[in-house]
Amino acid sequence: MIRVENLRHVYKTANGDKIALDGLNLTIDDGEFVAIIGTNGSGKSTLAKHFNALLLPTSGKVFVDETDTSDEKNLWNVRKNVGMVFQNPDSEIVAAIVEDDVAFGLENLGIPPEKIRERVDLSLDAVNMTNYKNFAPSKLSGGQKQRIAIAGVIAMQTKIIVLDEPTAMLDPQGRREIMSLVKKLHAQGKTIIYITHFMEEASQAQKIFVMERGKILRSGTPHEIFTNVAEMKRLGFDVPVAAELAERLRKKFKLPKKILTADELAEALK
Repeated sequence: MIRVENLRHVYKTANGDKIALDGLNLTIDDGEFVAIIGTNGSGKSTLAKHFNALLLPTSGKVFVDETDTSDEKNLWNVRKNVGMVFQNPDSEIVAAIVEDDVAFGLENLGIPPEKIRERVDLSLDAVNMTNYKNFAPSKLSGGQKQRIAIAGVIAMQTKIIVLDEPTAMLDPQGRREIMSLVKKLHAQGKTIIYITHFMEEASQAQKIFVMERGKILRSGTPHEIFTNVAEMKRLGFDVPVAAELAERLRKKFKLPKKILTADELAEALK
């Protein structure tokens, strides 16, 4: 579980202090799949980096399984529990061969070589990249590189995986592949924290946090968040296509209030 209490983060800049997070509170339970959305500058990535202590609070607290991330002696345990995947896989890959890259974190943990081999093989299989284990990462597509980055986190056997806009640099096919993998990991019991600008991706989570100016503006299920089309548009967000189409069709047809998916829309129209 992750618990955030009155979290405040201030960046020091040449132009003075910049408040990125301002008294933020939230709880993410074990095994949840949550999405965090917000416009640029809302504080999403800053928040993500607090989950595994890449950043520490200016004030307030972040707890991972009741472990205070700001206590230096807890850093090792926090990062063993929380894995991070960022938007640009090229900035995460450190080795010249795929399987060496997946093994990198394990080697730093001092895992025995035979265990490293076992974990690397299992992780590459989990992301359907076994056939590419001897490839140079530079020969892979963006989606394949991102799967390798995720394999590295899987190999670390973290309970929680934080993905900070992992599909931002991918084409539609690459985005679909990563989302399929993320849902598979969640089904296996991982806690998933997914930050995205793509509302179709966010709508596949169990719960959504909407951020604005360093605060949680609202939270709820995808149906609760996205079927309030006018409010989301006012805040500057897109909504899933089916939800927006349903809103337009309500001008001519009597449709249920909470339509989010194409299947739900088709059933209502039928």
